[in-house]
Amino acid sequence: MINSTPKKDGFRMPAEFEVQKQVFLLWPERKDVWHHSAQKAQKVFVEVAHAIGKFEEVTVGVSEEHYEDALNKLGSKVRTIIMPHDDVWTRDVGPTFVINDRGETRGIDWKFNAWGGIDEGAYYPWDKDERVASSIIALEGVKGYHTEDFVLEGGSIHVDGEGTLLTTKECLLNNNRNPHLTQVEIEDYLRSYLSVEKIIWLDRGLFNDETDGHIDNICCFARPGEVILSWTDDVNNDNYHICRSAYEVLKGSIDAKGRTIKVHKLELPQPIFITKEEDDGIIYSKDAKRFSIDEPLPASYVNFLFCNNSIIVPIFNDPKDELALQTLKNIFPEREIVPIYSREIILGGGNIHCISQQQPK
Repeated sequence: MINSTPKKDGFRMPAEFEVQKQVFLLWPERKDVWHHSAQKAQKVFVEVAHAIGKFEEVTVGVSEEHYEDALNKLGSKVRTIIMPHDDVWTRDVGPTFVINDRGETRGIDWKFNAWGGIDEGAYYPWDKDERVASSIIALEGVKGYHTEDFVLEGGSIHVDGEGTLLTTKECLLNNNRNPHLTQVEIEDYLRSYLSVEKIIWLDRGLFNDETDGHIDNICCFARPGEVILSWTDDVNNDNYHICRSAYEVLKGSIDAKGRTIKVHKLELPQPIFITKEEDDGIIYSKDAKRFSIDEPLPASYVNFLFCNNSIIVPIFNDPKDELALQTLKNIFPEREIVPIYSREIILGGGNIHCISQQQPK
């Protein structure tokens, strides 16, 4: 690990729509998070891995206990490795990769506290997840940075690759992340480690997002100067006012290059709830929080993954699925749109973007 910062060393975080080398995933195993021993979740993770594999390399980290089973299910075209972890959210526990103009790559190992620490985190302990980023950095043989005194998850940030970053106050200014830092000090960290110049703060993420409002579930960059925003016209939807507040912030913002922001609206699916059968299939544990059957899950089409020449999109067997796919085709006519029915992933609290972390080429 290097005792410096990426900005000092001439590195920046590239946008997700830039060319990628590979994508990392982790294997679902927890019986106190994934119903019926994660068997259905694993089938969807296989589907996601194979979809990614059509466009670039994919690596899946699995515990030693589940390695042989995962290897058989994933097949020979997926690089499957032994990597201890606490759960599957590679976006948040994996490294953020940065690049320079000479084609070099480095990784950032952010401090992780399971989205809130002892009192408010999603599970305990998280020591295996804390080691995932450094393990991936070592696996790839690149140099890295570690922020011992700064908590951050990859799902809480989006960048355009040209100096602009999107995030939410609900998450990054939450006292359960970095209570010792002011907003200005947090911005200094983001500038130093990601080489961004302009930070656009939305107030909140989607309703009932247990990550405390990660940006990757409500809004992302489509390309420099353009964002995709989760949207609903249903006044009874808990996200109605959240989406409008975000829209006003975005329309009133100027990016690092002086551009006004073009906003594409992407309709939200109907609220999704865990069924009693699914809930009964989860083994209770004091070490993991769980959604109740009357809580809406934070499902969103914005939680998609950029891959080379494509995007992998969650769908929900919802009437809005086709509209979402057509909207994305209109935004990305140059990319192949690959839908995956991802109910099994949202039951764990996130979606395709949340379970993945890309490495730029």
